[in-house]
Amino acid sequence: MGKFSSLVAIAMMMALSSAIVANAGDADILKDFVTPIMGNLTSDFFTFTGFRQLVDLNITGSTAIITKASMKEFPALEGQSVSVAALIYPPSGINPPHVHPRSAELLMVLQGVLEVGFVDTTNKLFTQTLQAPDMFIFPKGLVHFQVNTRSDSPAFALGMFGSANAGASSLPVSVFGSGIAPAILAEAFKTDVQTISKLIAANTIKT
Repeated sequence: MGKFSSLVAIAMMMALSSAIVANAGDADILKDFVTPIMGNLTSDFFTFTGFRQLVDLNITGSTAIITKASMKEFPALEGQSVSVAALIYPPSGINPPHVHPRSAELLMVLQGVLEVGFVDTTNKLFTQTLQAPDMFIFPKGLVHFQVNTRSDSPAFALGMFGSANAGASSLPVSVFGSGIAPAILAEAFKTDVQTISKLIAANTIKT
């Protein structure tokens, strides 16, 4: 009986492990695509025109302008394990350190020069200077960033993901805009509460 119980326990662990691995990415669907709940299905459902607004966009500011075509903006992507983001970097603009918890990101530079990098789980930094049409892979869940190295012209890139909903968490906002007590953050970053309060004010999302 003891041996049987052990075999059952091993089988259950193997099944659980398989389930965890199977659910590591987007769930598979058992049909061609996920249809909208209401309305007649036409080719418009499979078309995304949200990037048209970027053609004559006034490029200002210091941070990247990110336009997503994920499952939220483009419902036809549900179940297809793919999404795209168009990124426009103003002169000297930055896409601050962030992570995508559900997918790696394949970045392709369309115009300009970008300094990119990511940090692995051993805290090693990998950086590279890219120009069109170079590509760079940011492994899933790792902290990464991009910077436009030119001060006189914008840069353009596409970020491609192996998930319809890769997710994105900005480190500055997640840390300083999260509501964690300033005293805790001051201790963690070995600084004073006044400095932390300034960072909180700069990274709190206004609603």
